[in-house]
Amino acid sequence: MGRKTLLASLIAASLSGQVWAQSVQGTVVDEQGQPVAEAWVTVVGQNKKVKTDAAGRFEFQALQGHHTELHIEANSFAHRNFQLELPAQGMQFALSPTALEIIDVKASPFHASSTESALPVSVLAGERLKMNQQSTLGDTLKNEVGVHSNFYGSVASSPIIRGLDGPRVLITQNGLDAGDASRVGPDHSVSAEASTASQIEVLRGPATLFYGSGAIGGVVNVVDNRIPTEQVTKGEWMLQRESVNNEKLASGSAQTFIGQTGLYADVFWRDNDDYSIPGEAEVHHDDEDHDHEAGASGKVANTAATAKGFSLGSSYLLENGFVGVSFGQLKREYGIPGHSHGGHAHEGEEHAEESVYADLKQDRVQFLSELDLDLPWLQKLNSRIAYTDYQHMEIEEGLVGTTFKNRSEEARFELLHPVIADWRGGVSLHYKHSDFSAVGAEAFTPPSSTEMLAVALMEERHFGSVLLQLGARTEQVTINAADVLLPPLAAHSHDDDAHDHGHDHDHGHAAEFIRVFDVEHKFKPYSLSAGAVWDFTEGYNLGVSVSRSERAPSASELLSFGPHIGTASYEIGALFSLNDDPHAEQAIVLNRQLIEMEVANNLDLTFRKISGDIGLVLNAFYNKVDNYYYQQNTGLFAEDGHNHDHGDEEGHDHSAELPVYLFVAEDVILHGFESQLVWQIAQPYRFTVQADYIRARLDRGGDLPRTPPLRLSSELAYEGDQISADLRLTRYFKQDRVSELESATAGYNLLDASVSYHFSGALQDIVLYVKGENLTDEEARVHTSFLKDKTPLPGRSLGLGIRGQF
Repeated sequence: MGRKTLLASLIAASLSGQVWAQSVQGTVVDEQGQPVAEAWVTVVGQNKKVKTDAAGRFEFQALQGHHTELHIEANSFAHRNFQLELPAQGMQFALSPTALEIIDVKASPFHASSTESALPVSVLAGERLKMNQQSTLGDTLKNEVGVHSNFYGSVASSPIIRGLDGPRVLITQNGLDAGDASRVGPDHSVSAEASTASQIEVLRGPATLFYGSGAIGGVVNVVDNRIPTEQVTKGEWMLQRESVNNEKLASGSAQTFIGQTGLYADVFWRDNDDYSIPGEAEVHHDDEDHDHEAGASGKVANTAATAKGFSLGSSYLLENGFVGVSFGQLKREYGIPGHSHGGHAHEGEEHAEESVYADLKQDRVQFLSELDLDLPWLQKLNSRIAYTDYQHMEIEEGLVGTTFKNRSEEARFELLHPVIADWRGGVSLHYKHSDFSAVGAEAFTPPSSTEMLAVALMEERHFGSVLLQLGARTEQVTINAADVLLPPLAAHSHDDDAHDHGHDHDHGHAAEFIRVFDVEHKFKPYSLSAGAVWDFTEGYNLGVSVSRSERAPSASELLSFGPHIGTASYEIGALFSLNDDPHAEQAIVLNRQLIEMEVANNLDLTFRKISGDIGLVLNAFYNKVDNYYYQQNTGLFAEDGHNHDHGDEEGHDHSAELPVYLFVAEDVILHGFESQLVWQIAQPYRFTVQADYIRARLDRGGDLPRTPPLRLSSELAYEGDQISADLRLTRYFKQDRVSELESATAGYNLLDASVSYHFSGALQDIVLYVKGENLTDEEARVHTSFLKDKTPLPGRSLGLGIRGQF
C-alpha cells in the first residue's frame, strides 16, 4: 500500500470515527413499545430535523459537541425533550399519549409547543379552525380560553386578551404587524383573514420581548403558507352558507414547487346581508328621549358586508433554509351599525339609520427568510420585512365622509448564536415606522407618524428538568404630529338645562380661535422577562413567568380630539384635560402634566397535566399596571360635527350630541384565571370544560369599563372515522362590576353544535358539514362591545358547508 493510499485510509478512518462519535440512531415508540411513525425529531439548537419511518426509526450524523438535546413530537402524543451523551446508538425514546391538542408555535424564534412555554399559549388550527372561523378575527377566537371579542355588529371585531385590547394587543400576520387601523377603534376591521390561515396563535400575557411594547397584553399571530417552506404539493378549498345573515363564503389555496422554487396562491370571497336577531331583542336608538324599538324586520341595519382578497407567494428553497416574498390584497366593504343622527328625521318620524359603510383596501408585501449559517458566531438568521398600504373610507349617503390611511414598514432580524455553555438564544433587531392620517368630518385624530427602533436579547437553557428563559428589550419610540388641533369645545352636562360646567352651548359656530401646534414625543420603554418550565414528573409541568414591561401611549391615545363614528363618542386624548375653571367657556385645555409610559408588572403561574386520558391546564395571573391609559366618561356631551336642524333650541334636542370620553392614566390591577380540562372518555368521545375570569379594577377603587364577565363552557365531542360531531354550551355570567356611567349586562347561554361527514373522492379528502350557533335563539348582549345596546348577538343560525384537501 502506497503512502498516499495509507494516508487517505487513515484520514477516512479518522473522519468516520468523528462522524460515528457525533451520531444518534434510535427508535420512537409509545408506552407499549410500539413504533411511532411520522414523528418529528429535532436536534435542539442545531436546526436539524427528520421524520421517523414506518418502524419509528431515525438517524442523525455529524452533530456538534459531545452531548445534544432531542425534541420529539407526534400527533396525539405529548412532546418530549431528551438529553443525550454522544454517541447514542440503538436507543428507544418513549412518548406518552395526551388528550390535549398540542401544536407548535410559529410566533417564537425558539422551538416550542403550546404545552412547553412559560407563558400561556393557545393555538387554533386544523379542523377546529375551519369550524370556528368567522368573518372577523375577534369572533373567530371568542371561544378560546382567556380570549373574548369586542363584538361590533359582526362586521368588525378584535380579540380581547385578559381584558386588554386595542394598542395593548398586537395583531400580526406571519410574525409582523398586520398594518391596519384596527388598534385605533373597534369599527376598524382587522385585515387578517381566517379562512385562508393555517393556524392562529394567541400568546396570553406580555410578549414584548419578541414583538415590542405594543404586545404588553398579548399577541395574536395569524399564520398562513403564502411563503412556502417545503417542497410539497397541496391545497384546500371551502364553500359555506350561513342562514342568519345569508352569508356566502368561498376560499381556496394551493401550493406546489418547480425544482427549488416554491409557489403559493390563495383567494377568498365573502358576502352577507344584515343579520337577524332573536325575536324579542331590541335595537336601541342614540336618542335618549325615544323609547326602545324592536329591530326592524328582526335585523340589525348596516351590518351587511362583502370582502374579497388574494395572495401570491414564492420562495427559493435551499439546503440550509429558504428565502421568499409574497403579495396580498384585501378589499372589504361593510356597514357601520348604530349610526344615526336625530336631525335627519322629520317631525313624527323615528330616527332612521343612515346609510353608512366603510370601504377598506390593503396591499401588503412581505419578505421572509430563515437561513442556517453554522458560523462560529452565528447559527441562524431569521429575516422578516413587510410593507403595508392601508386605506379605510367611511361613506355616508354616497359621499366620502372620512378617510383613514396607514402606510407602514417593518423589519425584524433574529440573529441566533450557536449553543454556548448550553445556552441557546440570540439578538433581535426590530424597526417599525407608520404614517397614519385621518381626513374628513369625523377625523378624530390628526395625521401622525410613529417610529420604533429596538434591540432585544433572548436566551434559554435546560437545567435538568427545568427550562429557564431570560430576556431583555429596549426601544426608542418617537411620535410626531403636525397640525394638532385644540378647537373650541362647548361641552356640557345633561343634568340641567343651564349646562353645568358653565360652558355656553354655542355648538362651536362662533368665530373662536383654534390653536394649532406641532407635537413630538420620544419614549424609551424597556422590558425584562424571566420564565421557567419545570417538568417535575412524567407528564406534568409547572410554568412561571415574571416580567416588567413598558409601553408608550399610542398616537390616538395622545392626540385624539373629535367625534368617533365607531364608538358613538367624542374622543379626547391624554394630551388634553378638563378645564379646572368651572366658569370658563372652553371645556378642554392642554394637559400640563408629564405624559408617562405605562408600566406593567406581570406574574403568570401555569400548571399542566399533559399525558394520559385527562389533560389539565390551569393558569393564574396578576398584572399591576401603572399609568394605564383608558377612556373615562366625563359626563359631558359635545356636538357630533354634523349639521342639524334643531328647531326650537329651548327644547334642548340632544340627538346630535355625543358623550365626551377623555383618555386618562391611572394605576390599575388586573388578575384572574383560566382553566381547561380535556377528558378522553373513550377513543371516539372527548369532553372539554373550561372557564376564565378577569377582574380589572382601579387601584384607587372602582372598575375598568367593558371588562369581560366570568365565562364557563363545556363541550362533548365525537370523533369517528367518518363522522365527527360536537355540542357546546357556554354560560356568560352577569357583569355588574362596571365603571362610572356604565350599565351592567345580563348573563346569557349560547348553545352551538356541528356534525361533519368525512369521505374521499376525486383524489382528495372531503368534509361535508352542518353547524348551528345560538340554537336556542337567546338574546345576548356582549358587555365588551361599544354597541351592546344597539347590536345584540345574532339569533339562531344554521350553516352548511363543504371543504376539500389534497
